[in-house]
Amino acid sequence: MSTLTATPFEKRIRNAWSGRISGCQLGKPVERLSMRDGYSELQTYLSQTAALPLRDYIPWSEHPLVQKECCREFLQRSEPDDDINYSVLALMMLEEKGLHLATIDVARFWLRWLPAASTFTAERAAYRTLMQHGAEWFAEGARPGFDLAICSDNRYNDWIGAQIRTDVYGWVLPGNPLRAAELARQDAALSHRGDGVYGAVFIAALGAALADRTPEAALQVALGFLPVDSGAAQAVRLGFSLAGQNDGGAVIRETYKDLSPVHTLNNLAIVVWALYSHLHDFGAAIGDAVAAGLDTDCNGATVGGLWGLLGDSIPARWTAPWQCRVGVSLAGMSELNLDSLIGRTIAVAEQLRGR
Repeated sequence: MSTLTATPFEKRIRNAWSGRISGCQLGKPVERLSMRDGYSELQTYLSQTAALPLRDYIPWSEHPLVQKECCREFLQRSEPDDDINYSVLALMMLEEKGLHLATIDVARFWLRWLPAASTFTAERAAYRTLMQHGAEWFAEGARPGFDLAICSDNRYNDWIGAQIRTDVYGWVLPGNPLRAAELARQDAALSHRGDGVYGAVFIAALGAALADRTPEAALQVALGFLPVDSGAAQAVRLGFSLAGQNDGGAVIRETYKDLSPVHTLNNLAIVVWALYSHLHDFGAAIGDAVAAGLDTDCNGATVGGLWGLLGDSIPARWTAPWQCRVGVSLAGMSELNLDSLIGRTIAVAEQLRGR
């Protein structure tokens, strides 16, 4: 698909995939460093490699917690990551189920396509529950012999896992945040509750709303799908209130200092702050999202995908290093092609538009 002849919608889908993948790969080298050693050690590494302000892929320097193949000097493809796995999985579920996607379908797709070793925190806990109750219950058409809601009864159910799974629902339903939010809710409910679900709903609804509204209006629409007194709504409002402030990341880290670095709320606030601080500068948006710490690859990916929906093209210097090669760790798959993913996503959107 030539970008010179692409329709505005095709361009947005290309940007969304390209932005999400680039943002993920920017944050991936330092994900473990950020989460295990914290913000100060992340900043030390970025400073020592002359990477600040972060506006390019991260340079390599010998460090046991830094993923070498994703660093600037070695990046040749998008290395497999759960953020991209879930985007591909969402696309596959939409191809088969469309708007009828339900939580039971998500469970079946996980058991069929998602290796347990590629899951973490809430997803792994939910997966374990599915396996403990017998995978045979999840054959197509079978009715589970237990209440599926117990899968989300885990101690990670308000962490970031669901928030990274739902971007594609917003991409394929431009201008229809209501349906995007409902698909996100069905997906998130398998493993999450409360703010864990609300973060997922917000990201999907925001992506859909950005199609025909100003960024500020889209945020208010997406915010309307959250309970006004929820932690997720408060995180969104905090991130938006800090937009344009250089110390926004510091304020957010201090506000949520008692939460896990992979919680929904602190990372959701980072996403909103970084995106709305740099609506016209892709590198600054994903760079600040990653440099702020916490869950660096997740936040880079989410900001990158949402930024791609704004209309401006993703600069080639971000996409060229990974050469349209999209690594995944799904059953029977190891690498996909960007153009194929774009074409499939457009086909799903066109199908949904007619329903």
